Amino acid sequence: MGVYLLSFGAGILAGVLYGLIDVRSPAPPVIALVGLAGILIGEQIVPLAKRLVAGERPTVSQVREDCREHLFGQLPQRAPRDDARNG
Repeated sequence: MGVYLLSFGAGILAGVLYGLIDVRSPAPPVIALVGLAGILIGEQIVPLAKRLVAGERPTVSQVREDCREHLFGQLPQRAPRDDARNG
């Protein structure tokens, strides 16, 4: 139940911010997509900040491993070629 309350609270906060910048909800598609991109990027700032506070220096490979799939989802893979069929 706690996750639902946090989600509801985040929704209220987003609604207040939309009201302050005078954008109606649902927002026009471009504004909504820019906001969603900000949410996704903002989520990745927290783990990076935790590493920095812990005294670790994040490496590029860690950022790729931790952030890439979350931001872009599972990217489409190329279908394997079947040379026996095409030959």
